Amino acid sequence: MILYIHGFASSGLGAKAKAVRDYFKEEAYAPSLSYVPDLAVDTLEQLARHCRRREEPLHLIGSSLGGFYALYLAERYGCKAVLINPSLRPWTTLAAHTGTGTNYYDGARFEWTPRHVESLKKYRIDTPSHPERILLMLQTGDEVLDYRQALELLPDSPRILEEGGSHSFEGFERHLPKIAGFFSSDHQCNVL
Repeated sequence: MILYIHGFASSGLGAKAKAVRDYFKEEAYAPSLSYVPDLAVDTLEQLARHCRRREEPLHLIGSSLGGFYALYLAERYGCKAVLINPSLRPWTTLAAHTGTGTNYYDGARFEWTPRHVESLKKYRIDTPSHPERILLMLQTGDEVLDYRQALELLPDSPRILEEGGSHSFEGFERHLPKIAGFFSSDHQCNVL
């Protein structure tokens, strides 16, 4: 299973999710997750456990906040993950967004609270036990997050670092063959 995890206030129907589904076909899943961190992680862990029961490999692709969730799941389940312009300290970056938010895909309104921000801390991974299982995809032109934070937090992980670009990671589709190559080992997810 290839599991694409979208970012904050986004959905599983965005452009990167569609590109992942188009490339990986029936292997790819891109659920639209709750904005509530505990609910989002619960959904993702249900999918990870389902994968484990079926004895299928699980590979993760996460963008922005989805990259944070992917890092947590990769550590918890022993999977490979690709982190696209990840928000690795979202309790700091998303604190400024408390209040009424709007989903970028469908315009639905939601209430982002300090409690939601605080709950993100329980999924924090400071040092992954297998940094070689984490592929960073960063663009220096990310207007939302400082790409250098991901480099500092994951210095031993392989990376694709491009000059320019944006938070959405321009030209993401052209890297799908590299992502497939990164995932090509027979590594299985392991529930701890």
